[in-house]
Amino acid sequence: MFARAGFRTLSALPSRQFQSTTRVLAQARYLSDASRKKIDDAVKQNPLVVFMKGTPDAPQCGFSRAVCQILDVQGVPREKLVTYNCLADQELREGIKEYSEWPTIPQVYVKGEFVGGCDIVLSMHQSGELEKLLMAEGLVPEELPADAPTPNNQQ
Repeated sequence: MFARAGFRTLSALPSRQFQSTTRVLAQARYLSDASRKKIDDAVKQNPLVVFMKGTPDAPQCGFSRAVCQILDVQGVPREKLVTYNCLADQELREGIKEYSEWPTIPQVYVKGEFVGGCDIVLSMHQSGELEKLLMAEGLVPEELPADAPTPNNQQ
């Protein structure tokens, strides 16, 4: 179908070029077993994990900052939040994208399950789904403290 539309597919390449191209593609998307295990252990051993650019106190990206602010508004205690600065580790920065099959950072995991990036977390926050998930997993108290910012009354 692509060939009829004028597009070249990998199989249309000469054999030698096909082998070279597929080898390069395979290398570009390879996550070592050690890196996969490290990421796996991190997301499965911690109830709430965020792979972000920077730290919660000093985010280095607007999307990472937004995720941290949303989690603050939701009332997630900092001691329940485990974060990894992807800017400090290039292998982690590329590896987390392959691990989740999600192309962007930040990435949020709850109880070992990938929740999504900033856009999905924001959408879940706006719809109330994030609050329900965090409560169901015991990551926020059933009732927020009186001085905590709420989605309708941010401080």
